[in-house]
Amino acid sequence: MGKPTGFLEIERQESKIIDPHTRIQDFKEFHKPLSLEKQSAQAARCMDCGVPFCQNGQMIQGMVSGCPLKNLIPEWNDLIYHHHYQAALKRLLKTNNFPEFTSRVCPALCEAACTCSLNGESVTVRDNEQAIIENGFAQNLMIPQPPKQRINKKIAVIGSGPSGLAAADCLNHRGYHVTVFERDDRIGGLLMYGIPNMKLDKSIINRRIQLMKAEGIEFKVNSGIENKKQVNHLRKQYDRIILACGSRKPRDINVPGRDAKGIYFAVDYLSEVTKRYLSHQLYQSSFANTKDKNVVVIGGGDTGNDCVATAIRLGCKNVVQLEMMDELPCKRALNNPWPEWPRVKKTDYGQQEAIALFHQDPRIYKTTVKEFLKDDQGNLKQVVLISLEPKIIDGRMQMIPVDGSEKVINANLVLIAAGFVGAQEKIAQAFCVHLTPRGTVADTNYQTNQPGIYVAGDMRRGQSLVVWAIKEGREVARVVDKDLMGYSNL
Repeated sequence: MGKPTGFLEIERQESKIIDPHTRIQDFKEFHKPLSLEKQSAQAARCMDCGVPFCQNGQMIQGMVSGCPLKNLIPEWNDLIYHHHYQAALKRLLKTNNFPEFTSRVCPALCEAACTCSLNGESVTVRDNEQAIIENGFAQNLMIPQPPKQRINKKIAVIGSGPSGLAAADCLNHRGYHVTVFERDDRIGGLLMYGIPNMKLDKSIINRRIQLMKAEGIEFKVNSGIENKKQVNHLRKQYDRIILACGSRKPRDINVPGRDAKGIYFAVDYLSEVTKRYLSHQLYQSSFANTKDKNVVVIGGGDTGNDCVATAIRLGCKNVVQLEMMDELPCKRALNNPWPEWPRVKKTDYGQQEAIALFHQDPRIYKTTVKEFLKDDQGNLKQVVLISLEPKIIDGRMQMIPVDGSEKVINANLVLIAAGFVGAQEKIAQAFCVHLTPRGTVADTNYQTNQPGIYVAGDMRRGQSLVVWAIKEGREVARVVDKDLMGYSNL
């Protein structure tokens, strides 16, 4: 490494963040990058460690440690430090199709596994990654690079989320004729409609799509493939089909009063808000308008946090976030050593905004909904909460309701962010592919039970991270290429 003592001499400095009271006034990104000079200094903190766990992507105790894409992090950190930004860009793109996405929405698995974090603060890997790719676009280094020679084979990719886009990108660069089908009106899947604009500005997605179009990929919007007639037509036109439709079936909350007006799935809420934001109709009458409403978010994950932040920007009166599990410790427990993923409390941007605005943490731990209460018109008016306690049943820890712990709170809008339970059945039925007990599409090395039809991303592995979806897209592209050509150089 260029500066072996950098981690001793230079303190960690992250990108600047606009304060909560200012940033909740709009839906713009609120991270302000450092200058390239300062980012280069941060790259100097990469410590020439013996084993770079940051790029390992190894499963430990059921959770990944390091980058699933196996990004060559120490290499491009060194290149940034020496101001070789174009070379750093080439090394980054060698393993990651879309660093402009991962550097914004990934939880930085790499930083949690950074050797510096064992006894101090990790290298700012995510900010370094973003600096590389954004400098690449700014310096016109990200120019279209269509394949020099085309292969006379056609590939259909169903779904334009990160796995579908990654597969399409790889196969297009290999020389195949690739068409991506998207059921919504814009390309991007959950990148477009499942992640709020302040977290991933949609211009970032559109910029990449324009580049991919210029490289020869065809995109078709409003083109869901959901019946056997459409599938049969598709199979006649294309040599191979990749299913990358995500894990789009949301987990429901089946309690009394579930039919009350004012209860929605988080993914529908976030999609509606983004659609209205992009069409400049954000504050028009809609179920998504939370102005002056008491909002309850069910689910303590990233999507729940996004709902909290979105509801605040739309002027909610109050917001509460329910978390079934207990509050995590502020520091690693002894049974959670580095380089395992740290199971510690994280207060994300939406929760920070709620604390700043309402002067209290929106999260209520070890709590779930017992009942939804309606008024005479069937509108949601209150939610009955009940506390939970852990209990071992049949060798498994379960959260059990505590009798007598009920509490009633006011609520005009409930957003269910309890995760997803697999692929949508109608798509699986249309393609005649088998499902696993988990609701994902069954496969053998990305190949479904139907010849010529493959599956990747959340549709195959279940709800996961964008970085995993990109990895899945790259892997399925390699499998398809090998099946068609007898070998693969992807």
